Amino acid sequence: MIQDAIILVLSCLGLAQAIFLCIYLFTLKKGNRKANLFLAFVLLGLTIRIGKSILNVYLDLEPWQRNLGLSGVLMVGPFLWFYGRLLFRKPKVFSYHNYWHLLPFILFVCFCKFIPNGSGAFPTLGYWAVFLHLMAYLVLSITLLVHHKSNTKKSVWTWYRNLVIGVGLIWIFYVGNLIGLIPYYIGGAIFFSFLLYAFSFLLLKQPVFALEKYRNSSMDASSSKKHMQEIRTLFENEELYLDSELNMTQVAEKIGIPSRDVSQVINENENQNFSEFVNHYRIQKAKNLLIDPSYAQEKIATVAYDCGFGNVTSFNLAFKAATQLTPSQYRKQKASL
Repeated sequence: MIQDAIILVLSCLGLAQAIFLCIYLFTLKKGNRKANLFLAFVLLGLTIRIGKSILNVYLDLEPWQRNLGLSGVLMVGPFLWFYGRLLFRKPKVFSYHNYWHLLPFILFVCFCKFIPNGSGAFPTLGYWAVFLHLMAYLVLSITLLVHHKSNTKKSVWTWYRNLVIGVGLIWIFYVGNLIGLIPYYIGGAIFFSFLLYAFSFLLLKQPVFALEKYRNSSMDASSSKKHMQEIRTLFENEELYLDSELNMTQVAEKIGIPSRDVSQVINENENQNFSEFVNHYRIQKAKNLLIDPSYAQEKIATVAYDCGFGNVTSFNLAFKAATQLTPSQYRKQKASL
C-alpha cells in the first residue's frame, strides 16, 4: 500500500511539473512565440501519454479513453521536428502546409471510439504504428542535428540534442515494455518525472528562451567560432584578465567587433557570460599561484589581486564556486600531496 502511494506521488510530480511548463510556454510572450508553442505541444503530448499510463494503472479506462492517451504520442513527433526546424532555420521557412504532419494525430483522436484497444493483433498493431510514427520523427530530428551541427550556435544545438535524447529515452522505455523487455509499465511515468525535473534544471541552467536573445544578430556560427578563438588567444597570450577593470568594450576593441558581439560569442560558445568567462581564467591563474613555491608565503589577498580580482571577497566566492574549496583549503590540500 505504501509502495503504491509512493509510486503514485512520484508519477504525479512529473505530470504536475509538465503541466506547469506547458502553461508557462503557452503564455510566454518573449522570444520566438511559435517555437515556444511547439515546445509546449511536445511536452503536452508526452503529458497526455504519461497521464494515460498513470490512470490506466489506477482506474478502469474505456478503450476510447486509452486511445486518447495514446494519441499524445502522435503529437510529440511532429512538434519535436517542427521545433528543431525553427531553431535551426529562419522562422519564415516554416509554412502552414507543414501542419499536414498532424493528420495522423487528428484522425486518431476523431476515430478513437472505433480504434481497437485491448488484447489481440489489431490493438498491438495500432500500438506499433503509433510508436513507429514517433521513431520516424526522431530520425528526422536526429537528421536535423547532424546537418546543422557545424552551422548552428552551440547552445541551440546542445539544447535540442538534449530534448531529442529525452524523448528518445521515453520511446525506448515504452517500446521495451511493448516487447516485454521492461515489464514495469508504471515505471514509464516515474522515469518521466525524473526526466521532467532534469529538463527543468536545464531550463534554469541555460534557459531555452535565452537562446533567442541573439536571434536577430547577423553573425553566423562559423564567425562566432572564429571570434571565440581570437578571444581565447587574446586572453592566453596577453592575459587581459589580470586587469581588475577589464570590460567587454576593451576586448571588443582588441579584436575589432562590437561589444555586444563579444557577449554573444562567449555565450554561444562557452555557455557563460563575460564575467564568468573572465573569472575562469583568473581562477586558473590563482590555482597556479597557490601551488607556486615562490607564493607559498604570500597572503590570499596578494594572490587575489595578482590574478585580477578587485577584492578578496569576490575571489573567495568565485574560487569556491569553481572548486568547492576556499583558496586556503586548496593550498593546504595541494601542499599535502
